[in-house]
Amino acid sequence: MVVTKLGNHNVMVILDNHLTKSGWCCANNDGNGFFGDNFFDPTVWTAALSKMAATFNGVSNVVGMSLRNELRGPKQNVNDWFKYMQQGAEAVHSANKNVLVIMSGLSFDTGLSFIMPRPVHLSFTGKLVFELHWYSFSDGNSWSTNNSNDNCGQVLNRIRNNGGFLLNQGFPLFLREFGIDERGGNVNNDRYFGCLTGWAAENDVDWSLWALTGTYYLRQGVVGLNEYYGVLDSDWISVRNSSFLQKISLLQSTLQGPGPRTDAYNLVFHPLTGLCLVCSLKDTTMLTLGPCNSSEPWSYTKKTLRIEDQPLCLQSNGPENRVTMSRTDCSIWQTISASRMHLASTTSNNNPLCLDVDATNNILANPCKCLSMDSSCQPMSQWFKIINATRPLKSSKLYKQLENLSPKSDML
Repeated sequence: MVVTKLGNHNVMVILDNHLTKSGWCCANNDGNGFFGDNFFDPTVWTAALSKMAATFNGVSNVVGMSLRNELRGPKQNVNDWFKYMQQGAEAVHSANKNVLVIMSGLSFDTGLSFIMPRPVHLSFTGKLVFELHWYSFSDGNSWSTNNSNDNCGQVLNRIRNNGGFLLNQGFPLFLREFGIDERGGNVNNDRYFGCLTGWAAENDVDWSLWALTGTYYLRQGVVGLNEYYGVLDSDWISVRNSSFLQKISLLQSTLQGPGPRTDAYNLVFHPLTGLCLVCSLKDTTMLTLGPCNSSEPWSYTKKTLRIEDQPLCLQSNGPENRVTMSRTDCSIWQTISASRMHLASTTSNNNPLCLDVDATNNILANPCKCLSMDSSCQPMSQWFKIINATRPLKSSKLYKQLENLSPKSDML
């Protein structure tokens, strides 16, 4: 059995009710979208959830059940969502007290705003999780047709209103689907992914990536079709894009929450590369990008960036010059632009300079670019996110591999 084999390798499993009539998912008119559709009888669905929950009761690596994937279509409505999703949740809980119960929203699982004024009522507590899906195409072509900072800010407001607010209410929020075409070269994907990884790291959300798959046995009538969103290549052994693994490396670490804890500290995360601000090994007054588990603990207080427990702070040295760590001259760094990912200091002429990265991963200050309006401009080299953390990062084989794969600075 697949679940048993995964358990033998300490892989946790979430059971997902994807479709009733098998096929490639999803479309508004496929008959699988919402309660009462041709292939979606709520009574049959509830009974099936109960049976699956009972079947895996006591299987320790089955940790959750997602009630239904991507509710959608012309019949979707809030009242039926509450009626049937609450019934489904109770059916799972009655059959299996151990699994998390995961609820998806409406509109292909992009919207949960309707539960802000009307909370879910269940007989149990402590095991309800909500999920969201977020792809670049969730926002049409807005990433390529709008300014990246403006669009990131607008999309993050949508994410906050459509589900992100749950994090402030104490509910776990599971980013259950996201991903990009890992062949690269897609402007929509490139801009979206930097915005997403900055948000995901900042909020320390749990997630699952679409997809691991290299190819499909059969998809939509095609044998051996490539999955270009897949981490694995078509041979199911090679990694399709090693730089992609680097970009999600920080997201694989638990930064907050229960478990081993340390004093609160900050990381300065660079979403474009998946790396963090670190001191050079050759000269600790100079900065470069490196694996986040090699970063010093930073402190961002009173708009200055300091290395904790050291008399060193981040200093701008004028346009197109490398920033340095100083004992005396601390620059003021503020987050600007709608994305809140430009870290800017102001010169004596009141011109903002933003942290930036050169071709060899050295950190410098450059005139801030693409702050607003211009849709053709690419700001991602200047995107940095200050991350709050309370748990120490652990070294792993993945981090060591990524360290070898990352571009080498002339200071390393």
